[in-house]
Amino acid sequence: MPLDIIVGAQWGDEGKGRMVDLLAAKADYVARFNGGDNAGHTVTVKDNTFKLHVVPSGIIHPHTISVIGNGVVLNPRTLLEEITTLLDAGVEVTPQRLRISHAAHLITPAHRALDSAQEAARGKDAIGTTMRGIGPAYTDKVARRGLRVGQMLDINTFEQSIHHHTENINRLLVEYYRTEPIDSHTITEEFVGYAKQLRPHIGDVSADLYNALSSGKRVLAEGAQGTLLDLDHGTYPFVTSSNPIAAGALSGLGIGIKHVGRIIGITKAFQTRVGAGPFPSEVAGKHAERLRGSGENPWDEYGTTTGRPRRVGWLDLVLLRYAVRINGFTELALTKLDILSGFDSQKLCKGYQAGGQHY
Repeated sequence: MPLDIIVGAQWGDEGKGRMVDLLAAKADYVARFNGGDNAGHTVTVKDNTFKLHVVPSGIIHPHTISVIGNGVVLNPRTLLEEITTLLDAGVEVTPQRLRISHAAHLITPAHRALDSAQEAARGKDAIGTTMRGIGPAYTDKVARRGLRVGQMLDINTFEQSIHHHTENINRLLVEYYRTEPIDSHTITEEFVGYAKQLRPHIGDVSADLYNALSSGKRVLAEGAQGTLLDLDHGTYPFVTSSNPIAAGALSGLGIGIKHVGRIIGITKAFQTRVGAGPFPSEVAGKHAERLRGSGENPWDEYGTTTGRPRRVGWLDLVLLRYAVRINGFTELALTKLDILSGFDSQKLCKGYQAGGQHY
């Protein structure tokens, strides 16, 4: 059976969680392949609304196995809070149902403190990060000094690694950014506690998924953010620190290309974005208020993670064509079309003009 990949075609927040929830009904595995708890998927089941930032939203279906791939940077505190919320709602979250790649990297409070310090230092050139430590965690990964989930399996060496990591970032915070250090002793104790709770969930996710696909199981890959936030192909530098495009699912889960079946692009009937960066079709005033909603409903345009009001605008077909090309979508799912009901007129961006050239 194939690997089906769900990808956001815009700047994230396209309604991927809802599509994952629908398609997970026929999937055996739902696998998260990128990002951290800077992203959120909202899924409503009867009277329960789940806002999941780390746990794959397919966990809501009792027959699925959810996995967190090596391409994810993991905040263990957020993960354990979500597990508790799910358990309280009657959702089974056992080590057999939730698997974490030993090769995923950890986010720590030191990463979050560094993220805030770096964003403050940028001043008017701030990128608009969620302050969740995502960028610094990926920076450590690329610099080959990151903390991997697999290190949690050996408590003694993990304790030393956490302490060393925190002290190194404290030097940066104090000497370079002139901010207060964080308590390395408290953080070390905290993360040792997380390790003891999460160890049963840790394993070789790449091998698990390969074996599942080889035995005829269906795997649904769930991406965070969207194409236009891709580190390489998005609106750089106003992007995320990972690759949320379809190709990122392969490297983020450790799966070969031969398994790919459908590549499903999710796009809203209009455009939204959180944070700074270009937005050619952005609108303001009464149209923006109508598209965004009041914030009273879970589907209104406010960040699942940050609560920030999203910037809104008309659907940009230039960027949508670009997303189709970058990802190789086999199909598109259009969400929130009902929000456009009642407008006297609507607009679509079908081309750009710059320097006398048309695009």
